[in-house]
Amino acid sequence: MNRRIYVAALAALTLAACAGAVVTSQPWTPTPEADGWSAVSASTRPVGLGLPGAAVLGEGVRYAGGVTVLAGADSPLHSLSDLKLTGGGGFITVSDVGDLARGSLMLDRRGRLIGLDGLRVRRLTLTDGSLISQKAEGDAEGLAVTSNGDLLVSFERHHRIWNYGPLTALRSPQAVRRPDFPFAENDGMEGLAASGEGWRVAGESGGVWDCVPARCTVVTPPPEAPLREGAYRITGMDRDPAGGWFVVQRSWRAPIDVRARVRRMAQDGTLGPVLIELKLPGTTDNFEGIAAERRGDRTRLYILSDDNFNAVQRTMMLAFDVR
Repeated sequence: MNRRIYVAALAALTLAACAGAVVTSQPWTPTPEADGWSAVSASTRPVGLGLPGAAVLGEGVRYAGGVTVLAGADSPLHSLSDLKLTGGGGFITVSDVGDLARGSLMLDRRGRLIGLDGLRVRRLTLTDGSLISQKAEGDAEGLAVTSNGDLLVSFERHHRIWNYGPLTALRSPQAVRRPDFPFAENDGMEGLAASGEGWRVAGESGGVWDCVPARCTVVTPPPEAPLREGAYRITGMDRDPAGGWFVVQRSWRAPIDVRARVRRMAQDGTLGPVLIELKLPGTTDNFEGIAAERRGDRTRLYILSDDNFNAVQRTMMLAFDVR
């Protein structure tokens, strides 16, 4: 989403989210079966949580490294809106101008995130196979990988969920069931995650639905009154390997209070205690993506920020281990 209001607040990140040696991503080598993908170059810089006390981690949660993505102004690696893992150390993300991006996570010997490798991108298409060219058609906000491996993408402005088929053989999309709710133009289905044989949807301004091909069922209804300024809004969701879901939430309050939270979501849509809270004067930004996987006796979480093509903001990926 367009969050220009973050400009003043996020200027502090230059000091709070630094520093370390720049790591240049190793290039991706195209393969015959990778039709439509193009290599893209970028570098990363390690990032900490900033000033002591700014980040609040719940019991059993520990920081597991993170990076800021450094890419040119015309790179497609900006305004990334969601994040999912693809197995074998891979990830996929989507931008709110209609690009998919893939890559591999670089971890050190302790399993901490230290970089990204093998980055490549491709343009999403319309149902007729033509490339998306308009922001109104390409404002992608959510990703899910279904139980059978299909990639779902949720869009706002023109609200819909499209199925692009398996990651190994992406195709022209087909529309799938989405909640029967009149989302505001720039305020739609930000949370999207696999849910058994279907998918779970969370609206940015409230409401949770479980969908299968035949119907969507309300889990928690949207609030009757608009959310107040500063309220936490769900901006990303992924399945918890132990059951339920994880969500990332964003809050902004004028003039400079910008925060992010990670919480669990139960089957009935209830949100659990705050596991992670990021706020100034520490490392924070417009976090909109979240992905989860089991690593040993813990769950590894990755969260991703959307920089809105704004030079003051950052594209960051942070890792946390949750007991």
